[in-house]
Amino acid sequence: MADRQQPSRMPTYEGRALARPEEEIVDQGLGFDMGTVVSRRRMLAFFGVGAAAASLAACTPGQVGSSGVSAATASAAAGEIPEETAGPYPGDGSNGPDVLEQSGVVRSDIRSSFGDSTGTAEGVPMTLALTVRDLANGGTPFAGVAVYVWHCDREGRYSLYSDGVTDQNYLRGVQITDAAGTVRFTSVFPACYTGRWPHIHFEVYPDQGSITDATTAIATSQVALPQDVCTTVYAQQGYEASVSNLAQVSLSSDNVFGDDSGASQLATVTGDVTGGYTVSLPASVDTATTPGGGQAPGGGGGQPPSGGPGGQPPATSS
Repeated sequence: MADRQQPSRMPTYEGRALARPEEEIVDQGLGFDMGTVVSRRRMLAFFGVGAAAASLAACTPGQVGSSGVSAATASAAAGEIPEETAGPYPGDGSNGPDVLEQSGVVRSDIRSSFGDSTGTAEGVPMTLALTVRDLANGGTPFAGVAVYVWHCDREGRYSLYSDGVTDQNYLRGVQITDAAGTVRFTSVFPACYTGRWPHIHFEVYPDQGSITDATTAIATSQVALPQDVCTTVYAQQGYEASVSNLAQVSLSSDNVFGDDSGASQLATVTGDVTGGYTVSLPASVDTATTPGGGQAPGGGGGQPPSGGPGGQPPATSS
């Protein structure tokens, strides 16, 4: 008894005694973790994807495991991609134009317009690779879902919406995930426009047949691009306006990524300006939770050059 550590000397975290004093904070056990009130995104950083995935495996969708934690709560800890605004320029029919109704939108190379439009977006080559996982089924690859991607061009303009490109539909396209849950798009590196960190939008739909109805999307989110790569790209011809725009914003001040500096949305990027870049991001979704539907159109829009009024839906014909 003389060697027993006194309670007053026990290590604590936020005023609570550690369940396993000899272990790190992240190894205190799920019961201890759940007792600490944190936001969903702090949970991601606190647990780490691996530890949370283990707790998820013990639960089935809609049920409560032996720890008393619901599958929906565990999936959030495991890294469900944050639901974000689709912004005012989605082109999915929720705010004016609907490119998803057009034949030819399912394609891997989205640099050129299709249908009756003939324009092509110029810029540093970029391949976007998104890997979708199904948290409702233990984090397995989500094969067969449709992923719609869109982003601004080198000048910061969104096709279908911005002045000068309302008759274009480039930098928009759909791919169906393969057996590994992955889609790949050939595109160009997007600009940085006033008020927003450089980013790429995407929506996940249950299947190709669902893409014509924006309300069926099971996830809406954004990809954040790393600062060092952006700085290198924006030194290239055609991206001049992005240099000053990038200097006025940060991941922590951005109105979409700012709450956690894009911790779970910051892409991994490889390559160079000559051969092009590959932008990769895992995007885990949970069909057991209610999707946010991309929030209200107009949020998180920023101010693209010669575009609509940023945070409000631009006036367009349907």
